[in-house]
Amino acid sequence: MSVDTSIALVEAREILDSRSNPTVEVDVVLGDGSIGRAAVPSGASTGANEAVELRDGDQARYGGKGVRKAVANVIDEIAPAVVGLDAADQAGLDAVLIDLDGTPNKGRLGANAILGVSLAAAHASAAALDLPLYRYLGGVGARTMPVPMFNILNGGKHAQDSTDFQEFMVMPVGLTSYADGLRAGSEIFGALRKLLHEEGHATGQGDEGGFAPSLPSNEAAVEVILRAVEAAGYRPGEDVAIALDPAASSFLVEGTGKGGVTGQYRLEREGRTLDSGELIDLWADWIARFPIVSLEDGLAEEDWAGWRELTTRLGDRLQLVGDDILVTNPVFIARGIAEGAMNSVLIKLNQIGTLSETIDAVNLARSAGWTAVVSHRSGETEDTTIADFVVALGTGQIKTGAPSRSERVAKYNRLLRIEEELGAAASYPGRGALAGSPAPT
Repeated sequence: MSVDTSIALVEAREILDSRSNPTVEVDVVLGDGSIGRAAVPSGASTGANEAVELRDGDQARYGGKGVRKAVANVIDEIAPAVVGLDAADQAGLDAVLIDLDGTPNKGRLGANAILGVSLAAAHASAAALDLPLYRYLGGVGARTMPVPMFNILNGGKHAQDSTDFQEFMVMPVGLTSYADGLRAGSEIFGALRKLLHEEGHATGQGDEGGFAPSLPSNEAAVEVILRAVEAAGYRPGEDVAIALDPAASSFLVEGTGKGGVTGQYRLEREGRTLDSGELIDLWADWIARFPIVSLEDGLAEEDWAGWRELTTRLGDRLQLVGDDILVTNPVFIARGIAEGAMNSVLIKLNQIGTLSETIDAVNLARSAGWTAVVSHRSGETEDTTIADFVVALGTGQIKTGAPSRSERVAKYNRLLRIEEELGAAASYPGRGALAGSPAPT
């Protein structure tokens, strides 16, 4: 059969994500019969400037979270506009989708509708050319496996009655292959389960698969993870390091942090309120005492002055990742670069809404010498696009939850298969993937 990458058919449906909420799934069929499918994730801790996730708002159905409007937009409006276009011209297709929506935040058609079509077209084109997605998107140079960030202890909006800070992660920075890093994450996860159980803590899991114990302080979470690392037979700071995502916007006191005003951050678990400088002091103290190599959203999304101070003080020692403040958007990334406000960006496809714009965001960050961390969302599906995407772009870091729950493990297992396909050509960057992180002492 000859290759025909023109779009012949676009279908969409409402499916469920890992939090039992509806999301959009799209199929794109090409002229040669090749099929691509993509399911769109959904976040709980979301930035104010993210592209719009269109929901129905009908409280009588899925509590208002249905996505029938987004599905209808794919079938009734997007499909007629893209049938006949070349799916292999990703930038051209995405430009049509952006223009069709006509809003700055994809609020008319919904970023969930647009992204589903954008990603499904890429999958279909890869299938038509008989290439794995990572090779189709990344070419012959796609061989860098990512260092995983395993979110093994959940708090904040991802778990109830747990820590103020949202994510406590382990990174296998000192190992020599992705497969070995995955094994370390799994073994540490098992050791943490055992420790928590022996000490009388609940071992229920949060949205991203990590445990959500009720601990006396935020610091206690780091301490128990380090004990789990040792119990699993690894050396903290050498084999395995700590990464944090406090999601500081979620504990910013309402009414502060706007227009450059110093933020006030309320740590309910510890009964204290800190201003930006005091919270930066806390992070400086933690990285002096614990093997922490990456800090995401250590300050709130409007606290630009605080971010500049944070990077001035800690940027030469720590990877400082902007998520809510940058929302995978080149406009905000450019501001972060100009202001020297961080040294890394979190990359979430559904924050911006098309594959092309996401690639542009990664390339812009790289042009400034930043790192980029490809990320899942708390509401995920069995879709493994980001596993191929991180190898295609060669960013060297992925964040996709604990090594538990099938919607998380699907991505980790896909990466195992990619590493096996690459064989001796596979590269695992370890600590070298990080920004601002010196070698262990």
